[in-house]
Amino acid sequence: MRKGRYGFYVKVGKPLLDRLLGLLGLICLSWLYLLIALAIWLDDPGPVLFRQERVGLNKKNFMMLKFRSMRVNDTQDTAWTTDHDDRRTRIGTLLRKFSLDELPQLWNVVRGDMSLV
Repeated sequence: MRKGRYGFYVKVGKPLLDRLLGLLGLICLSWLYLLIALAIWLDDPGPVLFRQERVGLNKKNFMMLKFRSMRVNDTQDTAWTTDHDDRRTRIGTLLRKFSLDELPQLWNVVRGDMSLV
């Protein structure tokens, strides 16, 4: 493969493919998003989404989204979670087991903040 074609793919093709697949994923999984959001809302009061600042390409900051899987607390408890962490909600344990808490990151992919791997 010639370097020129690969450079085009990296700069244009991959980001375009990521955004199209991310949008398709958002549309196809919208019913699941609604069910998960409702389950989180019924299980524990507070926001449905968890936002965390991350650093992306070229050191650009962005807000990464995840479904909230832990209880809301007043103090910023940043300790790593364990398998039997009492801060997890009931639905949060299930979401993490099947990595469903990661689904909102498709929005970050559509925005161009993240890439599909």
